[in-house]
Amino acid sequence: MKVPFFEYPRLWSDERDVLIDVIDRTSSSGGFILQKALFDFEDNLAEYSKSKFAIGVGNATDGMEIFLSAIGLKPGDEVIISSHTMLATASAIKVAGGVPVPVDIGEDNLIDPSAIEAALTPRSVGIMPTQLNGRVCDMDAIQKIADKHGLFVVEDAAQALGAHFRGRAAGTFGVASDISFFPAKTLGCLGDAGAILCQDEQIYEKCYAIHEHGRNRDGEVICWGRNSRLDNIQAAILDHKLKSFDEVVQRRRQVASLYQSLLGDVQELTLPAAPGSEVDRFDTFQNYELEAERRDELKAFLSDNSIGTLIQWGGAAIHHFKNLGFTQECPKTDTFFEKCIMLPMNIFISDDDVAHVANTVRGFYGYK
Repeated sequence: MKVPFFEYPRLWSDERDVLIDVIDRTSSSGGFILQKALFDFEDNLAEYSKSKFAIGVGNATDGMEIFLSAIGLKPGDEVIISSHTMLATASAIKVAGGVPVPVDIGEDNLIDPSAIEAALTPRSVGIMPTQLNGRVCDMDAIQKIADKHGLFVVEDAAQALGAHFRGRAAGTFGVASDISFFPAKTLGCLGDAGAILCQDEQIYEKCYAIHEHGRNRDGEVICWGRNSRLDNIQAAILDHKLKSFDEVVQRRRQVASLYQSLLGDVQELTLPAAPGSEVDRFDTFQNYELEAERRDELKAFLSDNSIGTLIQWGGAAIHHFKNLGFTQECPKTDTFFEKCIMLPMNIFISDDDVAHVANTVRGFYGYK
């Protein structure tokens, strides 16, 4: 029995006829760039996420670079991030002219608010928490720090569309955020794509101009810009998938609950919080990332049994990239990356697949 980590061909094959119709209707209209399909998706995305504004862009990394540029980072400006994030979170700050400052994680494996406080310097201007694996950070604590020290808050919400903290949606806490539509995301298209969510109208207007060669919505050039526009075909595909997105989230939470029931007694594992176990959080389980003793042996054992797993970002946290000049120490993140592994989590796996994965893991540790 094979259980791939993610079956990319099924993104097309499972909805082939429907997607062909979506592509045909969009293409037949001749509206490929900045036309109705995109505008409809932006409106629907903003409504779904309870965001004031949404802008479709080429990818989530572009989104971060654009909203950080819109904010106006100056050389030497420091933005604090979690070291447990993708390199793009840090590189976006660098490209926008600032200095990324990675800090340690807390018990939830997300950025530790106390570590933010400890990293503050006179050059600190902002905080960019990563809402990771479909889980939202303690944004109340983060906003309290930001308010106290006069810092802006933006979010790397690439993995968190649909997730909530205390009833508020990921991507809507800071002045701006990014969402990723990479094929393997909870809402994924057939290529690279992303969006910016904005809660500040001035930042939105500046982001819009930057993503469209510096032109505002009236076509007037108001600043230097770039080309990072979500094309209409991908937007139409995403708009189609957004209609059933709640069902996708529900299924992922079902899979997470099943993993919890089958692996919760394995002492060698530390599982993510189970769905419904925390009143403040609604997690969407973009990934099912856990900590495992003898992680590398477990990964090899699962591979030998035709089960796909992934160690996120090749097992490297931001502060591990010493060639990029990082000197920070993040001991909790170090420990996490010695043990972290992701099991298959997507809408394609069946309950039988999940049971097979869990039983194989149990067998590795000697559980029946």
